[in-house]
Amino acid sequence: MKVFLQLQPEMRWNLGLLFLAALGFWLSMTSLLPVLPAYIQDLGATDQQVGFVMGCFAIGLLLARTRLGKMVDEQGRKRVILIGAVVVAIAPWGYIFLNSIPQMMVWRAFHGISIAAFTTGYSALVVDLAPERNRGEVISYMSLAIPVGMSIGPVLGGYLLGVVDYPWIFAASGLCGVGALLLASQTKESNPQAIAIDKNSLTPNQGETNRDYPELFRHKGLYIPSLIMLCIGLVFGVLVTFLPLYIRELGLNFNTGLFYGAAAISSFSSRILVGRASDTLGRGLFISGSLLCYAATMLILTNASGTNWFVLAGAVEGLGAGTLVPMMIALMSDRSSSAERGKVYSICIGGFDVGIALAGLLLGTVTQTVGYQGIFAIAAGLALFSFFIFLTQGNAKIGTSLKFALGRTGDRYAQKF
Repeated sequence: MKVFLQLQPEMRWNLGLLFLAALGFWLSMTSLLPVLPAYIQDLGATDQQVGFVMGCFAIGLLLARTRLGKMVDEQGRKRVILIGAVVVAIAPWGYIFLNSIPQMMVWRAFHGISIAAFTTGYSALVVDLAPERNRGEVISYMSLAIPVGMSIGPVLGGYLLGVVDYPWIFAASGLCGVGALLLASQTKESNPQAIAIDKNSLTPNQGETNRDYPELFRHKGLYIPSLIMLCIGLVFGVLVTFLPLYIRELGLNFNTGLFYGAAAISSFSSRILVGRASDTLGRGLFISGSLLCYAATMLILTNASGTNWFVLAGAVEGLGAGTLVPMMIALMSDRSSSAERGKVYSICIGGFDVGIALAGLLLGTVTQTVGYQGIFAIAAGLALFSFFIFLTQGNAKIGTSLKFALGRTGDRYAQKF
């Protein structure tokens, strides 16, 4: 935490407000994780329809992500953060009045815009404010809002699910979103002229790149991480959509929120340790470890039969998520300039969104054939495939990719300004 003491007081205050806004945002989002699949099922939906509705969240993400990524670069980070905060403050209230699957699909897609906006703007602003030599460390610390939110939100949602009606849970989620909006409105961009790149009047700093989307999509240093995030998005989509239903099918007296709570605790620990280490040892070693953690999580769930196994799976998943997300953000930051960072994030994190959407829309159709355990086995295979891709294609050549993935060499795609 010493890195924050080196910042100016105004900068620390700004980062503090930004962190609290993110905490409110993730409390709102994660409190609904154990609730929505059960709510949709109670509306009379089949497993496939539950997958469709949950997948529509990512469809909203996909439709908005690239446009919002461009907006981050051209109109500033804060404006896009506020868009996400407004949506997360409004969306939970809408579920109170929905009573049909088509309505849920449309509203769930609208809700997805919140993550597309908030996470892209938030990540870009944090990197803008972070000293370059401590970038990984600051990103990891600021991303702690996710595990803290996930340690409280799902447990709270799971608890409320057993004691109050659905409208009260949605209202609690909405109030967290309102808090996020109020806090986000008080944050400041350190240098709006450097952040908002106007194509007509401003140009990037000397030596910086400002590639358009077609160029970015063709760059191996960007599309390979996006493919990896696609695979992990599929894994995470399976987890979010089918874990509550799997626990319900087993008849276990287990609050699904405890899974996310265990994940949050281990995620918190990994983010504190990994960020600083990655600034010295590189991002590759930690990305490799996180992908193996996702594979292990799905294998544990494939064979889980008691509550202790679900807690263990949550802890391992937290190690993976707590490492992969900040490391991928740091990796994309290393490989891009401030003038194009919003677009780069929208592509890489957009791969994750596509995975979540496909998990619900496609894999939900095979649950009756392979069952929930079969779905988790497929997810384990996807995680192992993403590890293989990173091991062989994560850098310029196979040899350097292997060394980069094992922490034996630096990133050949990193930009220096």
